[in-house]
Amino acid sequence: MILTFIILILTIILFVWGRLPSDLVALMALLALFLGGTLTAEQALSGFSNSTVIMIAALFVVGEGLSRTGVTAWVGQEVLHLAGNSMLRLLVMLMLGTALLSAFISNTGTVATLLPAVVAASWRVGSVPSVFLIPLAFAANTGGLLTLTGTPPNIVVAGALSGAGYEPFSYFEYSYIGLPLLFAAVVYMVFYGRRVLPKKSADDRPEELVEAVNELAETFSLIENLYRLRVRYGSPLIGQTLKEAALGHDYGVTVLAIENNPLEDSTGSAPGDSFVKPIQTLLQEPHHHQQPGPDTLIKAQNVLLVKGSGKAVYQLMVDFNLGVLPVEDDPEGKLGKKLSETLLSAETGVAEILLTPRSAYIGRKIVESDFGEKFRVQVISIRRGDKLVSRKETKLQFGDALLVRGSWEAIETLRNERRNFVVVGSPEAISRQVIELTPQSIIAVLAMLGMILLMMTNFVPAVFAALIAAVVMVLGGCLTMRHAYQAISWQSVVLIAAMIPMSIALEVTGGAQFLANGLVNSFGSKGPMALLVGIFLLTTAFSQVINNTATAVLVAPIVLKAAADMNISPYPLLMAVAVSASTAFMTPIGTTTNLMVMSPGGYSFRDYFRVGLPLVLIFMILTVLLAPLFWPF
Repeated sequence: MILTFIILILTIILFVWGRLPSDLVALMALLALFLGGTLTAEQALSGFSNSTVIMIAALFVVGEGLSRTGVTAWVGQEVLHLAGNSMLRLLVMLMLGTALLSAFISNTGTVATLLPAVVAASWRVGSVPSVFLIPLAFAANTGGLLTLTGTPPNIVVAGALSGAGYEPFSYFEYSYIGLPLLFAAVVYMVFYGRRVLPKKSADDRPEELVEAVNELAETFSLIENLYRLRVRYGSPLIGQTLKEAALGHDYGVTVLAIENNPLEDSTGSAPGDSFVKPIQTLLQEPHHHQQPGPDTLIKAQNVLLVKGSGKAVYQLMVDFNLGVLPVEDDPEGKLGKKLSETLLSAETGVAEILLTPRSAYIGRKIVESDFGEKFRVQVISIRRGDKLVSRKETKLQFGDALLVRGSWEAIETLRNERRNFVVVGSPEAISRQVIELTPQSIIAVLAMLGMILLMMTNFVPAVFAALIAAVVMVLGGCLTMRHAYQAISWQSVVLIAAMIPMSIALEVTGGAQFLANGLVNSFGSKGPMALLVGIFLLTTAFSQVINNTATAVLVAPIVLKAAADMNISPYPLLMAVAVSASTAFMTPIGTTTNLMVMSPGGYSFRDYFRVGLPLVLIFMILTVLLAPLFWPF
């Protein structure tokens, strides 16, 4: 037991020190327990087959499926839209909407999705991001207390109850206390928290979708080089694929989109006339674009959205019997948003890439290389210094900037080609802001609802409900297996799996009983309510400096022993563990969500403590009052 306590203390010190990855620290603790003879090999590795660990991994996949199909971004957009231009309404709707999302997907995924939109909304209402980003993080943590799958500590607590032979908390049972806490958090932020939050704007500003597209459009002169071409009857292009037409190779023109439905002009021109609506009309009207590829077939009355020089487009008109009209002036600057809607989708994105000094493409022409076919992208423009250069004639040089368009997966492939290219900006962050609901969005929502139904009815164990939902999302095309593996926070999974043996060591050596006796003797002697306060203080103290899931893993077995020693129900005590493990409000290192908003909000450690300490005390008082009310001792 002494050896176990030494390893535990050293583990906590290394967690707080923060110089080593937390998952590595947990693995070192696991090895120390095994090599020290405290645990058998089977006990030391039991965490990696634990149902809690597997369920948490599956929930990462479910959350990613909702994110990649646009469901998360759509809900976030609707919530922020309801806020209008009111600062107070934005704060309230932001916290409520964030909590709703984080009840069903990971807190980290919720904050990652909403962060850029919240930053933009804060400027829209005449404020600064620092007023809203800590409330965003705190609401995500609080929203996790609404459901079983809202946050890993809830799952750990339910698993501890089940392992001890008790009926675990049901799916929405956490909301009995989670809803009052959420209401209290919103009221606190409205009347006090927002007044003590710093009002400063950080330099590290997340990329916002329309702004990013606007910058690319300006850098690569997209707007003034966009044309809309109608394929007239009798055009030689009819029946050819884009590869056969070789518009890029022969003319240096890129086909960005194809509209299949013919458009009639307002004067009633016949289909063969040369009139074509201006680009503003194309970008402002509802339309359905076919993402062009080498095998895309060109049909009569197709309307092609192309990017190219005026000279090249004029030659196309002459050679292929096309109607053409250049872009008109855009004095109100609205085309950027419409352009982003045209160029970007849930599947397709754009990115700027720079050639590295060792790139294999230096000295080669794009039209003569395998670049497009190898990476499955279109090269829209090439910029050298402050000038655009011809795609057709230019041999690439170090430092050339290429604007490319392709699937988000293809852009990610380019990011991994570090020897040849550097991808500018954050395409992954931009892709999460593309709001486009598809049939896969419906599949993702149904998979999540099915998971919730299975968990509520106990038709199958909770871990299998999560696995079923994850598999359905992959089979339904919501995300690929590669995306599923990437979505899993392996650091979190390994950390939890490696910390479970620590709780086993505390039990088998009598350490948990020793700590439980300490809790009972110090707090329990004054009654169950005092014990509840002691458990909350112990858990929330740990959660400020180490991972909240690891905290729950460590504290849950101790609390179960304390409840048994006092012959009282473990339910109010373990609900206090779940709540207090999610109250890492006083430091930025307590949760990933706190860290995510620190830089964009320009916060310091002191800011978290000033805003977080009163909220922790409010949560403690409410938990101590409400937990025994819903779950009597």
